Amino acid sequence: VEKAHPDVHEIFFQVFDKGVMEDGEGRLIDFKNTLILLTSNAGSDMIMDMCADPDLMPEPEGIAKALRDPLLKIFPAALLGRLVTIPYYPLSPDMIGKITRLQLDRIKKRVMSAHGVPFTYTDAVVDTIVSRCQELESGGRMIDAIVTNTMLPDISAEFLRRMMEGKEVAKVAIDVTDGNFTYSFDA
Repeated sequence: VEKAHPDVHEIFFQVFDKGVMEDGEGRLIDFKNTLILLTSNAGSDMIMDMCADPDLMPEPEGIAKALRDPLLKIFPAALLGRLVTIPYYPLSPDMIGKITRLQLDRIKKRVMSAHGVPFTYTDAVVDTIVSRCQELESGGRMIDAIVTNTMLPDISAEFLRRMMEGKEVAKVAIDVTDGNFTYSFDA
């Protein structure tokens, strides 16, 4: 929400104070029984520093209190006074690995369902994705980007090439060589 135009903050003041908002055609939109979630990366570096040692991780209340000053540099105090700050812990490498496996297992099911061929990946694939997520400090968001923008296009291109050449795909096996994903499609 910190990237939003300041007028957006004004809209939220109206919603928080009156419980309604007027749309572009003058109709009142009722916000009773509504939960509004605003996300922000403000203070994320501070959270990362506070949670660097898993044995010394603070309670969420402690993080929320520490975030007050960084949030006040970005948001008006009047807006923050109407919000409940709920900090989230950074994802651990182990958790990023579990999310990666879930994503890859979804692809495994899709490949088996659509093409009837096995889909496998090595631990090195998971480790490489986890490592890339930590390099860019993007957490779990990068998992989807790597899978969607790297792996799936490579796999799809090979499926299409083989279909055009009349060759079968016996399997999809993903590994890592010199930091790059490698694929095997033959038995």
